[in-house]
Amino acid sequence: MMVTKELLLLVLSLLTSVVIADTECAQRKYGTTRIVCVCNATYCDTIDPITVQPSGQYVWYTTTKEGLRFHKTTGRFNVSGRLFERPAHFVVNPSKTYQTIIGFGGAFTDSSGIDIESLSTQTQENLLRSYFSEDGIEYSMGRVPIAGADFSTHTYTYDDVVNDTNLTHFNLTKEDFLYKIPLIKRAQKMSRRPIKLVSAAWSAPPWMKSNDDYSGFGFLKDEYYQEWADYLVKFLDNYKKEGLEFWGISTGNEPSNGIVPINRFNSLGWTPYSQRKWVAENFGPAIRSSQHGDIKILALDDQRFMLPWWIDIMMSDQRAAQYIDGIGVHWYWDTLLPANLLDFTHDRHPDKFIISTEASVGDKPWDFVKVKLGAWERGESYMTDILQDLNHWIAGWIDWNLALDLQGGPNWAKNYVDAAIIVNTTADEFYKQPMFYALGHFTKFLPEGSIRISIEPQKQRGIETVAFITPDNAFVIVLYNEKNSRSRIMIEDPVRGVIEIILEKRSFNTIIYW
Repeated sequence: MMVTKELLLLVLSLLTSVVIADTECAQRKYGTTRIVCVCNATYCDTIDPITVQPSGQYVWYTTTKEGLRFHKTTGRFNVSGRLFERPAHFVVNPSKTYQTIIGFGGAFTDSSGIDIESLSTQTQENLLRSYFSEDGIEYSMGRVPIAGADFSTHTYTYDDVVNDTNLTHFNLTKEDFLYKIPLIKRAQKMSRRPIKLVSAAWSAPPWMKSNDDYSGFGFLKDEYYQEWADYLVKFLDNYKKEGLEFWGISTGNEPSNGIVPINRFNSLGWTPYSQRKWVAENFGPAIRSSQHGDIKILALDDQRFMLPWWIDIMMSDQRAAQYIDGIGVHWYWDTLLPANLLDFTHDRHPDKFIISTEASVGDKPWDFVKVKLGAWERGESYMTDILQDLNHWIAGWIDWNLALDLQGGPNWAKNYVDAAIIVNTTADEFYKQPMFYALGHFTKFLPEGSIRISIEPQKQRGIETVAFITPDNAFVIVLYNEKNSRSRIMIEDPVRGVIEIILEKRSFNTIIYW
């Protein structure tokens, strides 16, 4: 009897929905469940721009472990009653609002540029379109390392001439002109959304540091506090000369790495007290008195475990607090730390936005396989973290490298990791990983200005949710079914009625309606 009823519900669902196909994924399997979508110069899967649906209808995108990628259907609200018995029941409440979305994106690292430029021109175009165009997932943010990071082929800064205190030898490098600036401009040209650029420095020139090295245990020497601030302003000046202006700049990537003796890649150590002093007396005034006075200054740019105490210390001096606009956090230990640290930080500093500025998988020492093509669980880790972050005041989420090679590099420090897109230069093709589609279920549908609204409960019976209203008044609901079985759900809108659908096991889902 139950089987018959389930079949009947499926038939009813099919009768009230229409399947709409964009350009489909060209699958390549690695085992039974590891699937990538293969793109080259002549073919790449796409997802078309969203079109407004008539009142009472919705669009539903689903991505599954078994191989669906942004599978699109349309359906109608059920006004009169329930089809399912005891579904997971979620209620949308648009009158209760939270943070406003700033954007989503990835990083224009040297390594990403090297890997992308290694492809033929048309394959490069398809890769960039996958991220930035209307038929891609429409990234609206880009993080740009200031000079070298570990995802470079060698260590360098923009002024490695010892004791050049006047910064007369400051210059951008070939990496900027070959691998960063051209790709950023190409992305901007193909995007209908403005791309907010966020910059961060990994290390000061070694001669400014206590250990005279790019990495390891080392801090900025007191006598170079102003020179370091001037150096960062010069970076912004030089990029502006090339036609690129930045929306944000952080106080420096992962200051904790310069304190950890075992750190093996570019870093600059700070304590919250020394960084507070530098922001108050040097960095803040230098930025605000420059031609980039409106740029957003982000504090921390490091792990969740440093919240809220690091920010509390920074903000305890009003001289520093007046210059700080937001807070950047990284995801690397999020599974060990409660998300309410974000809530505490927001509650104590409600006038400062919080964005996630870096994420990648395969980074841990015990991750012996750095690039794991088609690994569904890595996509799930992205989906879980973004849902959790958005439900705890995060206003933007930036992935790490836009693309890496099959080894997870290049990386001068051999700190290889995985990426949402992996490049195979020899075959002139690239592979979209499950992480790419997990990201896309947010980035495509939540433009800047989208406002989070209440949906209760946020999690029920293995289904996690978050809900938004976009600037064009679309309702967007993202749902993740973490269970190994299909789930019947009901979404109740107080005005429009109910949506009743069956979520596939281990699936990512986005529902849009007006």
